Amino acid sequence: MKKEDITTPQLVETIVEGIRNKKGQRIVAIDLRSIPEAPVEYMVIAEGGSTTQVNAIADEVDDYVRCQTHIHPFATDGKENSEWVAMDYGTVFVHIMLRHMREYYDIENLWNDGTTTEYAAD
Repeated sequence: MKKEDITTPQLVETIVEGIRNKKGQRIVAIDLRSIPEAPVEYMVIAEGGSTTQVNAIADEVDDYVRCQTHIHPFATDGKENSEWVAMDYGTVFVHIMLRHMREYYDIENLWNDGTTTEYAAD
C-alpha cells in the first residue's frame, strides 16, 4: 500500500496493531474529527507496565507503521525517560504511558467530546 492511499482510520488501526504486538494495555482511540478545535483527527492512547515496555511499544509502533504504510512520525518525544512517549503522525497523536502518568494527566477526559473506541488486548 502506498502512503498516499492510507486513510487516517487505517493509520489508526495500524498503530493499534503495533501497540498490540508489544502487549500494550488499555488501548483506546479517540475520534476527534467532529471537534473543530482538536489538533488532530485521532488520538491513540495506551499504556505499558514499565518504562522498558513503554519504550518497546513506541519502537514497535514506529517500525510496524513504517513497514506497513511507509509513514514515519513527524516527531517523537519522551523516550529519554519513557514514562510517556508521544508520537505525532500529523493526523494522529499517539500517547504511550505508564499507568500513573495516564491516570494523572487523564487525556481521555480532556477529549471526552470525541468518540472513544476501546480495543481489547491480544
